[in-house]
Amino acid sequence: MRFATFALLSLLLAGIAAPAQPQAAIPASQPVELPRADDGTLSAEVRLDGRSLFRVRGISALPARERAANILANIVAAADDPQVDPAQQRFTAVNGYYALYIDGQFIANLLPEDAAIEHVQLPVLAEVTVERVAQAISEYREARSTSRLLRATGVLVLFTLLAAALLYAVNALFRWFSRLTERAVKQRIEGLERASHRIIDAAQLWGFLGSLVRGLRAIALFAIVLTWLNAALGLYPWTRPFASDIFHLVLNPLEKMARGVVQSLPDLVFLFVLTFVVRFILRATHTFFLRIHRGWIHLENFDRDWALPTYRIVRILVIAFALVVAYPYIPGSDSEAFKGVSIFLGVVFSIGSSSFIANMIAGYSLTYRGAFREGDRVRIGEHVGEVVNVRALSTQLRSLKNEDVNIPNSEVLASAVVNYSTYSRDKGIILHTDVGIGYDTPWRQVEALLLMAAARTDGLEKEPPPFVLQTAMGDYTVVYQLNAFCKDATRMPALYSALHGNVQDVFNEYGVQIMSPSYEADPEAPKLVPPEQWYAAPASPPQPEG
Repeated sequence: MRFATFALLSLLLAGIAAPAQPQAAIPASQPVELPRADDGTLSAEVRLDGRSLFRVRGISALPARERAANILANIVAAADDPQVDPAQQRFTAVNGYYALYIDGQFIANLLPEDAAIEHVQLPVLAEVTVERVAQAISEYREARSTSRLLRATGVLVLFTLLAAALLYAVNALFRWFSRLTERAVKQRIEGLERASHRIIDAAQLWGFLGSLVRGLRAIALFAIVLTWLNAALGLYPWTRPFASDIFHLVLNPLEKMARGVVQSLPDLVFLFVLTFVVRFILRATHTFFLRIHRGWIHLENFDRDWALPTYRIVRILVIAFALVVAYPYIPGSDSEAFKGVSIFLGVVFSIGSSSFIANMIAGYSLTYRGAFREGDRVRIGEHVGEVVNVRALSTQLRSLKNEDVNIPNSEVLASAVVNYSTYSRDKGIILHTDVGIGYDTPWRQVEALLLMAAARTDGLEKEPPPFVLQTAMGDYTVVYQLNAFCKDATRMPALYSALHGNVQDVFNEYGVQIMSPSYEADPEAPKLVPPEQWYAAPASPPQPEG
């Protein structure tokens, strides 16, 4: 085994040590290594002007790429030497391998391993290869002759003029087609928009058609340029290797995509059926919860306000389950790139969405908590206003000053919520205010005055009747609290203002001094406002009705 390896290495080195020939520039198309055997050795093609001549085998000490490059240099050197006659070709058997010569100039050594690549006998391979090399040298010289290059240049000019004419014609054709389409179709699209009551957007549909026409125009222009480029590169021997690669650059990806679609067709059919089933389940579920929301279906211990939020949760669970089922059938899901992108997106989502998920969970918790609903007057922390919208991530309030306040649901969940509207619809909410009156005023008189002030305030309920509580007996005053019912929580600020005004009026009428919020000593005269000063300028008395 060691002797055979040594002999093969010696033969390869003998090919390299053959008489040195002038080195010529190697064409841009380099030999491409291809795996050919299970033992790890590689083969490489000897290519001249983009044309494959034959393949050779290499070993680790002398790779196939390097060996093919040396042989190609010998062929180019023989072709560049006008003294070498390609018709003078021969091959000689030397110690189990064949040496190839063109007019006495060494070209290459062919080994039994090279013949094994083509599955032919070594003498047959040597004979065919030397003839192919001689023919390639003749074609190499012919392609670089002055007459051939002049003719190629003339053809290139003709092709260029033809391509320019085609480009101009295609542009003119598509401009004419665009104008024709605009006259014939645009008015119909606008009529369709009016007939559909603006459900169909004419501008969007016309934009889609325009994009389609522009896409077809771009494809036509690209095909013309690509064809011209392929023809132009194929005219000259130096660029001919690239000519065959031009279409491969475009067609190979399309071919791979088409092949991938065909191979993935069963999986795509499964995904299509799964999508149809999931859409059917979601529609049926939405219909069920929508009927609960509208009150058509009644479930025990299930509030109708929970219906749509519950549907959203069920929808997320159904879609998540569908994604788990569909994942193995997604084309490319088993590739490392797909897994890497999935892990990356998962990490980014988990890092950046902590507050997002917290607010969403808090939003659903608030729904089932039943602390408030849209239209309620509430106080959340320091914010007081009417609930305008309860979203998945935030709660929107309209403050008493007509301000738009958005509060994250996580903050709402962590705060104490005071709902003024929950009982105001049925029993009514109690408005209360405190006044401090001295001990020298009979408490029964104070209570009567407070109840009189409540009776004068429009908007307060008569039933249940207002009532007064003595909440504290301070050092100098007794604190009286007036309580009155109201069924419209949105009028609380206005009712408080009216109630306070009536309290002042009543106490002034009966000469009772309000001593709150603080008291130091008895004044010489009670701190009262006489009736004749109630409407001092610029105030004006109310006009009598009628």
